[in-house]
Amino acid sequence: MTRVIWKSFALAVLVLSLAGTVAAEPYTPRDDAELIERLPQRVGSAADRAAARQLRAALRQSPGHLSLAVEVSQAAINRFRSTGDPRELGQAQAALAPWWNAPKPPPTARLLRAVIRQSQHEFNGALADLDPLLIDPTTPLALRAQVELTRAAVLQVQGRWREAGEGCQRLAGPRYAALGAGVQLYGLVCTAELASLQGRTEQAKLLLDQLASTPTAPQAWISLVRAEGAERRGDPAAGALFRQARAAEGDIYSRAAEADWLVGAKRWTDAADVLLDYDRQAEKDTAALPDPLLLRLAIAWLGAKDSRAPAAVADLQARFDAATLRGDTSHGRERARFHLDVKPDPQTALADAVSNWRVQKEPADAILLVRAARAAGQPDAAAPVWAFVKETGLKDVRLGAAP
Repeated sequence: MTRVIWKSFALAVLVLSLAGTVAAEPYTPRDDAELIERLPQRVGSAADRAAARQLRAALRQSPGHLSLAVEVSQAAINRFRSTGDPRELGQAQAALAPWWNAPKPPPTARLLRAVIRQSQHEFNGALADLDPLLIDPTTPLALRAQVELTRAAVLQVQGRWREAGEGCQRLAGPRYAALGAGVQLYGLVCTAELASLQGRTEQAKLLLDQLASTPTAPQAWISLVRAEGAERRGDPAAGALFRQARAAEGDIYSRAAEADWLVGAKRWTDAADVLLDYDRQAEKDTAALPDPLLLRLAIAWLGAKDSRAPAAVADLQARFDAATLRGDTSHGRERARFHLDVKPDPQTALADAVSNWRVQKEPADAILLVRAARAAGQPDAAAPVWAFVKETGLKDVRLGAAP
């Protein structure tokens, strides 16, 4: 599970406000009862689901209406961000059906297509959509800023940190100054995160401390960047920072990140509590948890020797088997960790970790490949990680010493 989709600044407001400027024609409701826009409600509520159904019904009546398609797609992406349910990405893609295979779709549709593709780990496909938007002089400035941030995040996941940093610096510089200080703040957080990844601790700390005292800065993201930086340094302050990030955001990524830190400290029960707090129904039925959280819950319950662990493991196995039948091999990190930490099969874990490393190169992917190589008795298989560390300057105490 990567964090690309979690790096977004008011994407819904941005694309919805721009959609009207590129739609083919204005949209007139057919009657007073027709829903064309909804105010934010709690994700997963009955009212929210009903509103989503009404929006999709309206789109079926006017499938080529860009503004409505953008709203439906964005709402589904937001739900995916909160729930991790891949079916939401299917809804988002379906809303963009008239433009999904178009070589030059409208800018808003192209941006959302890129977001969906990166969420499905199709990173090169996402960049193929983002790059033209970035260089096209007709791309509206506000949409270009979102493209810049999304593109930098994809490049970061791929381990292309220099290129990602260039995008962050553009966001923080004068190019987007007309959009206000808020956009520049995202560029600064992005810059600080890359500095932290490369071990420029003092530079990152000074910048993040300054941003943390700026009310208009994205505080949830800042807390997460600080927490992950502390974790890479082996600083126990990471725990409080992870709690702060989860309290501010409450999404799947921040919850999983905190659980990973607790699991690393062998605080099995605390990790399980963080995960179960997402949906207390999962205490009795693990089907209530999305895959990334269920994986961590199984690890925590196994560590705690909880009697519910076997059921969680069986549920995970069934989900991975179903994904294999569907031909879905996108979540290599989760598969590798399942075979390494849940149902020990070091050789399979290593094969999965190697495949995953070809696609994404976040610290978690590096650690996973090193652990799997050692568990399989093939430490040389982690050579690509050590080459990457040498090339990029990645600093993370969890990697241990290079061989």
